[in-house]
Parts: sequence; C-alpha cells; structure tokens
Amino acid sequence: MIIRPACPDDFENWLPLWEGYQAYYKADLSAITKNTWARLMNPPANGPFALVAEADDGALVGLTHYTFHAHTWRAEPSCYLIDLFAKKSLRGKGIGRALIEAVYARADAHGAGQVYWLTEEFNTDGRRLYDKVATQTPFIKYQR
Repeated sequence: MIIRPACPDDFENWLPLWEGYQAYYKADLSAITKNTWARLMNPPANGPFALVAEADDGALVGLTHYTFHAHTWRAEPSCYLIDLFAKKSLRGKGIGRALIEAVYARADAHGAGQVYWLTEEFNTDGRRLYDKVATQTPFIKYQR
C-alpha cells in the first residue's frame, strides 16, 4: 500500500470511498461532491488537500482530507484533518494509521504545531485507533 496525493484521474475510485464516508456518518453531501473534488484538485495554499491509500493492485482503499489554518494560541499554523475513511472490508489493516501518519508528515513539513480532528462518539473503531496515535482533548464542539 502507498499513500499519495489524490490526482484528477482518481475521481471514479475516490467517489465510492467518499460515499462510504458519508453513509457512515449518515450525511448526504452529493450536492457539493463535484465542488469538493474540484477544490481538492486545485487547492489554495492552505488546502484542503487529499491523500489516498492505494493498494498493491491499484485500488483506492482509503482517503483523508486536511487543511492548514492560522491559530491565535500559537505562532505556527494548525492542521485540521477533516475526513478520514478506510474501505470497510479492510479496516484494522493499518490504512487509517498510515493516512494519519501521512498527514502528520505533511503537517510537520508545513511547520504546523498541531494536527487535530473531530469524530462522533459512536465511532468506537476509529476511536480505538485515535487513542493510539493522538491524545483526546476535553473540548466539546458547538456549531450554528
């Protein structure tokens, strides 16, 4: 398996992963999917960026999207890992960890002082991995 930036030719193989991610979170982002892909393929300086996990046979088996932003509590930028998804039948095989570590490497190269993400409480499988690669914070999310 290799982790690499997504490229325009990946759309047809990225889309089922993106749809699987939406199904997992019971979200319907189909109305903005083409816009999302266009932004991922032509991001501004701070992103959003897309990485994919490619199996030895060339199939895409995972994705992650991330962005950088300024922060008022630190001089260096922060990295927000927006989306992370591994093909359901291949979970537990190291895809999620590899994608997170690839974001960590890009954050380090960008000079980001932190990498963070959100997940839902019911995501117990994901949280088992997250507990191994990061520290849970006490923050509670609010949104309008």
